[in-house]
Amino acid sequence: MAEQKATNVHWHHGQITTEDRNRLLNQKGATLWFTGLSGSGKSTIAVALEEALFKRGKLSYRLDGDNIRMGINKNLGFSDEDRTENIRRIGEVSKLFVDAGLITLSSFISPFREDRDQVRRLHEESNMPFIEIFVDCSLSEAENRDPKGLYVKARAGEIKNFTGIDSPYEAPEKPEIHLHTDTTPLDQEVAIIIDYLVQHGLISE
Repeated sequence: MAEQKATNVHWHHGQITTEDRNRLLNQKGATLWFTGLSGSGKSTIAVALEEALFKRGKLSYRLDGDNIRMGINKNLGFSDEDRTENIRRIGEVSKLFVDAGLITLSSFISPFREDRDQVRRLHEESNMPFIEIFVDCSLSEAENRDPKGLYVKARAGEIKNFTGIDSPYEAPEKPEIHLHTDTTPLDQEVAIIIDYLVQHGLISE
């Protein structure tokens, strides 16, 4: 857990609650946390899901690993410590978005189980839905896809601490949703997630 360095700070509550914003948007805010190897399909699924939710009149927002590292986390690298801080920060941002009533689509490799569990606890402490989605894909298939050419560079030693090559990936043990992207079509994956959101009362039919 990150150290609280600022002193004499207090959370200021407004007159509008999370429930008020949920009623306004006709949905319940939630964080959908996509985790998996680079190239497993996290961002692809999140983009398709965002479009599907939009067509249903539901407001969502994608938080993508590369996008976040170009802005709020631009001062972080890929050491274990920086990876942990990267996930902690985005967990806090995701929680704020959920409080605003948005369905937050967070796509991060997030290789360490404890880091993901910390984000889960952060949400659960505030009674906010956290849905872990394991975007499962074999390393060989992820390497075959290699959309950014990162595996080639990692194998050549040009990238250090690369998940799946010289840094570990700890797969979720009990994710709410488990997708197998090397065998399941994209539209079916999106449908699985939509069905989950409907069944758990986060969006309507």
